[in-house]
Amino acid sequence: MALPTDERLAELTEKLENGIQELYASGRYGAYLSAMSKFHHYSFGNALLILLQCPTASRVAGFHTWKKAFGRQVKRGEKGIQIFAPAPYKIKKEQTKLDPDTDLPVLGKDGKPIKEEVEVTIPAFKVVSVFDVSQTSGKELPTLGADELSGNVKDYEKFFNAVREASPVPIKFAEIDGTAKGFYHHEDKSITIKENMSEVQTIKTAIHEIAHAKLHDRDLKKSDIDKPKDRSTEEVEAESIAYTVCQHFGIDTSDYSFAYVASWGSGKDTPELKSSLETIRSTASELITAISDKYLGLEKDKTQEQTADKSEKSNIIGNTAYA
Repeated sequence: MALPTDERLAELTEKLENGIQELYASGRYGAYLSAMSKFHHYSFGNALLILLQCPTASRVAGFHTWKKAFGRQVKRGEKGIQIFAPAPYKIKKEQTKLDPDTDLPVLGKDGKPIKEEVEVTIPAFKVVSVFDVSQTSGKELPTLGADELSGNVKDYEKFFNAVREASPVPIKFAEIDGTAKGFYHHEDKSITIKENMSEVQTIKTAIHEIAHAKLHDRDLKKSDIDKPKDRSTEEVEAESIAYTVCQHFGIDTSDYSFAYVASWGSGKDTPELKSSLETIRSTASELITAISDKYLGLEKDKTQEQTADKSEKSNIIGNTAYA
């Protein structure tokens, strides 16, 4: 059984980097950025509120922003996602006048500090509603690559069961509204995958979410508790791992993964990817080994249960042949 080598993993990572660079060079990324720049960047607290209320959220904006900037309408009956928005207000107060050069009180003729009325801004927040793109309809948003992968995987059921057994948390299928293909639930410690997708998309999504569970759950991963990664880095890591693992097993996700990583990166040099290369390689290697071991274990169990001729046994894992 051939296991991944450092050279092979490095080769796949380099292919991912080159694919992203080509995407930037094509010009498509400019149109995408132009649209994405109209979305607000949310604080960590607001990002967490969005995640808790709508785990599948991908692009959120206010009611009027969707209408004016994107030509999309919020669907009737949709419930807004509640977040905090700055709402500072000003008050007038009396304070001691200070000399701008010495920063000392300015004294009057009577020798006492002079008082002056100034306007002071008081920081405050209010609750506002935003809506995910899945809650809207209208003009299509610019995309970078394939919206969904197609294609089949050799021995899909057995291969998916091997992926499921390699997961640190349970995997289930359900209907998911909107564009999200799956999500990892931090509280329930489970992975949900959208029903009725292609075999390739399902496998890729499962590995992406397994990467989140293994790397980005504070309970399951005891290290880096005090220094959580930002969401961009987490998404770049998860998709890069999914791409690398799938490529190893002969499942090509380039059209989807290159665009996905680029969309979460902060520039053409993709610093999130470069800073996470070792994490991506080591986690991908770990998953490849685990999936291979689980697959061969399932094959052994099946062989023991059946009396079929040995020549009929599959030597394919994913879409890759093994000696």
